[in-house]
Amino acid sequence: MTVTRNRSYFIVGVLICLLGSICFSSKAIFVKVAYRDTPVDAVTLLALRMLFSLPFFVLSAVYSSRKTDNVKFTTKQWFSIALIGCLGYYISSLLDFLGLQYVSAGIERLVLFIYPTLVLLMSSIIFKVKISTRQWLALLVTYGGLCVAFSGEMNMIENKTDFYKGVALIFVCAITFAIYIVGSGRLIPGIGSSKFNSYAMSFAGIAVLIHFFVSSDKSLLHLPTMVYMYSLLMAVFATIIPTYMVAEGIKRIGSDNAAIVGSIGPVSTIVQAYFILQEPIHALQLVGTALILIGVLIISKK
Repeated sequence: MTVTRNRSYFIVGVLICLLGSICFSSKAIFVKVAYRDTPVDAVTLLALRMLFSLPFFVLSAVYSSRKTDNVKFTTKQWFSIALIGCLGYYISSLLDFLGLQYVSAGIERLVLFIYPTLVLLMSSIIFKVKISTRQWLALLVTYGGLCVAFSGEMNMIENKTDFYKGVALIFVCAITFAIYIVGSGRLIPGIGSSKFNSYAMSFAGIAVLIHFFVSSDKSLLHLPTMVYMYSLLMAVFATIIPTYMVAEGIKRIGSDNAAIVGSIGPVSTIVQAYFILQEPIHALQLVGTALILIGVLIISKK
């Protein structure tokens, strides 16, 4: 009976991780559809996403702080969480939304998915973590796959300048998110993942809204109905729900298995982009995707 229960617990964890990863991967689809169907700009769309998401993360932060085993933050921890949260979910999201104006959803997800390789390189440079021969090989496979996917995409676009601009923005986004992962890895053991995530997302949401009100002369109150609809759907199904689904999945099956299940993300984005955005799927993109998944999974296993 115990074995059956444990097996069911694990299988449910896999399914939760799978659905969470698919929901996360839909973010690029929501952004591209919003750009296609409405006149919304990147900063406004990001502000609305955070506006709809923020109440949930603030409530979660308050709830986690009221637990009996709660440990109060030090001044240094407050500063570090605010800094890391804004870097990972404000700066990174802004760069991502801007980059999606110029590249396909499939390419965006492939570029973002290389962030574990950047985490590995940063850990080697900053913390002197030795990179094994197998990991160096995985790096070559990953970036080789990215080049293959790019070559297939380049044959199908006319404005190569915009393409390079979009890729550059999303690559910098991957760098800032990798810094977030490295930084959060130092903070979470002493804070807890749920509490850290709630506060980090809350700080990022506030930063996004401040950015909007300082930089934009538009109002969030008089936009087309479709803008609100896409923003709300993105906040619920591509931000709030998958955040907690993946956290619960990791709790059930472990981070190694969650990383393997999460590799469905780029494939899910490519498939969704094909059916929803009519983005073509070509052979070189599939080959490049396979190589990137192999390289990232080798690096992420530890």
